[in-house]
Amino acid sequence: MSAHDAGVSLEIAGHDYTGDKLAIKMALSHMESLVGAYNGYEIGPPSERFGWTFFGLSIKPDLQAGIESEFSDMLAKYQKEKDRSKRFAAFLSDYFASRNCSVKVSVAVRGR
Repeated sequence: MSAHDAGVSLEIAGHDYTGDKLAIKMALSHMESLVGAYNGYEIGPPSERFGWTFFGLSIKPDLQAGIESEFSDMLAKYQKEKDRSKRFAAFLSDYFASRNCSVKVSVAVRGR
């Protein structure tokens, strides 16, 4: 199984957990409709540190593949990131921002 087959695990950081979670769900629901991949993500429980709320966001392989296929031209602008997961995280960060969701998106570090 390749890393791509496993989807991507991200960490979301924001200041308004309830609002951020709702905005992310709405944005991803829209994305699921665009690419025809449903139930394509899971949101983990929140934890608070340093005035931020952090939570996990796991993108399942079908949704990730659909996004990478449908938005390949937009993802190409993130080629400076050598790691595929980091490119995907940067794209989602900009996508969420375009949907009025101001959160930070990073690739989750294993073991957290």
